[in-house]
Amino acid sequence: MCIGRCMYSDTYLCVAVPVPTTRDAYIVDFEPHASMDTAHHMLLYGCRTPVSTTNYWDCGSVKGTCEDEASIMYAWARNAPPTRLPPDVGFKVGGKSRITYFVLQIHYGDVHAFSDHHRDCSGLTLRMTSKPQPFIAGMYLMMSVTTVIPPGNKVTNADVACTYNSYPIYPFAFRTHTHKLGQVVSGYRIRDGKWTLIGRQTPQLPQAFYPATKGINVKYGDTLAARCVFTGEGRTTKTYIGGTSDDEMCNFYMMYYMESRHAAPFQECMEDGSKELFQNIPPEANVPITVPPEMMMHNMMHSAGAPSTPEHQDDMALLQPKREEEEVLDQEYHLEEVTDWPESPLQLGQVSGLALDSDDNLVIFHRGDHQWGVNSFDNSGKYQQQSLGPIQQSTILVVDPVKGSVLKASGRNMFYLPHGITTDKDNNYWVTDVALHQVFKLSSDGRDKPLVVLGEAFEPGSDKEHFCKPTDVAVDPVTGNVYVSDGYCNARILKFSPEGKYLSHWGAGSSDRRRRVQFRIPHSLVFLPDRRELCVADRENGRIQCFVAESGEFVKEIKKQEFGGEVFAISYAPVHGGLIYAVNGESAYGRSAPLKGFVINYSTKEILDDFSPENAQEFGMPHDIVVTKDGRVFVGDAATDSVLKFSSDKAEHRSVKKGGIEVQEIEETETIIQTRLKPQHRVEVAVAKVQIPVATQQKTAEPVQEQPQKPQQQEDDKEKTLAKQSAQGVSPAVITTLLLIPLVVVISIGVLIRYRKNRMYGDGCEVKLEQTSSGGILGKLRGKAAGGLNLGNFFATHKGYTRQGFDRLSTEGSDQEKDDDNDTDSENEEYSAPPPPVGPSSSS
Repeated sequence: MCIGRCMYSDTYLCVAVPVPTTRDAYIVDFEPHASMDTAHHMLLYGCRTPVSTTNYWDCGSVKGTCEDEASIMYAWARNAPPTRLPPDVGFKVGGKSRITYFVLQIHYGDVHAFSDHHRDCSGLTLRMTSKPQPFIAGMYLMMSVTTVIPPGNKVTNADVACTYNSYPIYPFAFRTHTHKLGQVVSGYRIRDGKWTLIGRQTPQLPQAFYPATKGINVKYGDTLAARCVFTGEGRTTKTYIGGTSDDEMCNFYMMYYMESRHAAPFQECMEDGSKELFQNIPPEANVPITVPPEMMMHNMMHSAGAPSTPEHQDDMALLQPKREEEEVLDQEYHLEEVTDWPESPLQLGQVSGLALDSDDNLVIFHRGDHQWGVNSFDNSGKYQQQSLGPIQQSTILVVDPVKGSVLKASGRNMFYLPHGITTDKDNNYWVTDVALHQVFKLSSDGRDKPLVVLGEAFEPGSDKEHFCKPTDVAVDPVTGNVYVSDGYCNARILKFSPEGKYLSHWGAGSSDRRRRVQFRIPHSLVFLPDRRELCVADRENGRIQCFVAESGEFVKEIKKQEFGGEVFAISYAPVHGGLIYAVNGESAYGRSAPLKGFVINYSTKEILDDFSPENAQEFGMPHDIVVTKDGRVFVGDAATDSVLKFSSDKAEHRSVKKGGIEVQEIEETETIIQTRLKPQHRVEVAVAKVQIPVATQQKTAEPVQEQPQKPQQQEDDKEKTLAKQSAQGVSPAVITTLLLIPLVVVISIGVLIRYRKNRMYGDGCEVKLEQTSSGGILGKLRGKAAGGLNLGNFFATHKGYTRQGFDRLSTEGSDQEKDDDNDTDSENEEYSAPPPPVGPSSSS
């Protein structure tokens, strides 16, 4: 069958749906709808930027699942038990979480079932509530990144261990993941020298989540450890950790819950475990698990010749080989200037640095009314214009990337000649000042007080405590380690701890050490999070060099004639196998090539696109470059005191007909409220009961006592109740009297109102909500909700596919209550959350 392209065995298809609320919400249950005859496994991810929001797509190719970091939330595989969350536990989505989209990936291992005009109705129902959950679910990933498996070795162990330094967590499920060489993966908690098993499984079984050891918890000071056992038999070369079919992976996922007030949705450990520690690992961790042939992961995507899966997109998306999809960039992808950006001119000096915060807002670092001229420094590198004082303008501007409006400003009276800027995972700014010869860490909250200062003000040097015109900073988002390019006088990269402690440094690299040429102004840095590498724009050598960030080991060099002997700045996007964005510049010896921006394939070093300003304009001095998650590019020009924006009208290079997802719009509905008097004079509020397939609340709401009504609603209910009681309980004699004496009517009504009010709303009154599965998305079902994820709908409309076969899954809402808490399933593990744990004390 062909769906735009031919569908084949080991096909991976993805669909995305938005979280149907912008407020905090909680996923409390998953209900898979899958047939083992067609679907091999399903994975649910949460992220902010899926590859597509309008179409289904082949996510077994270079596209993957999400453009940004994807968090795995759920896994289903044939012959594996379903994952169930414990009561009072939910995954936090929407609102301030990192999850605004769900992406469902379905792996079709064998498509021969479709040949008889069958269609597939695989999908997943998520049950969502706006009710805050006492406990929040999260994921802890233990992952080896340094393991090398020698060819022919019968046993190679990959050991990972970290000390846990946060609030208590309670593991309830685990998942293992390797490629073909993995034999068994085990995870443990170590406390007081005792190893306690969290979970142990062979990765050759369906890689779903399995129940963890019951009753286990992890507290501050414990050690979490994992071991992957590999065999190198059958291989003729070394096998490294990576993302291709010839590489390996060692991952132990641990799904846990913790108190909502201390919730951390994702934690990870990538530290190698010591030999001394793993001498005491239980022997079971070294024993492979026998897997019956019928339970094996047949036709795994990691088998030779099969396309690589993005199943491990959330596993740091390590090495990505070039695939045919990358070729499309040569033909269809081109960046053009957005000439109407910004909407209003920005008041800038020389633009020296650009960065992006976690929301993809543009951060501009500029020099205000200061300029770098021929008289700025003496021959020793000392700044000669201190008498000018620091720049009085705000040197750091946070700008809306869409309109170009200034969102906030900081950095007044601090800097003399700003140069490089980057942000860390907490949105702190790391900046360099070439006049001060210093590096600063600043909070983004607008308080212009440095958190960390490296170097000595106005004192150039070449030791561990001094810089000489440092140019740029890069920060490892995982370890927090800081890398500084130093700079105009020195020719080195320095590495510091997050607190500013010197760790190491290195110079230029070469595949042939005898021909190694040292840096000539390492001018710009970029950290490659998916590859754990640091790349350097070696300006005057006109080249880009990349290194293993941890060790400084040289990896590769990119040098092109089109650069013209100068590379001023670089950026990176972990998409399409890895793209490097660069700008060149004019050398002191004159221009040897046009000033342009370049898009470069990291793996092949090919230039896929080049770009420059429109309308016969040119770059003056393109000094820095950044690329957003959606592929927009910004270039800061130090000569024209401006920032230029570039975009492609073909951000999605391949379009396919929308399929595999059905979204239902739910009309805005008010909660139905009914009131009735009871003998105890309590008012019960019966809340409307609505069931929504992909986003509904299925948990039972807890009784809420002393629930006040709105003032106007109270008055309306009082009047209705009073009228009803008056009509039923007044005698004919009184009615006759009221008809004859209007004054008595007024007095009687006033007395009766007072009397009834005291009885209904006295001290003994209690107002409560009935236990119900209602609430929808936001209690009153205000807003939109998404329908079921149904790939079968799409397949059934194409040639050779009919509506015979699998029954279509119902995606219609129901007004009848379904109590899933009473459902039983012999394959389901049930868990109970303990009372709120006591975490480390925190000072106020």
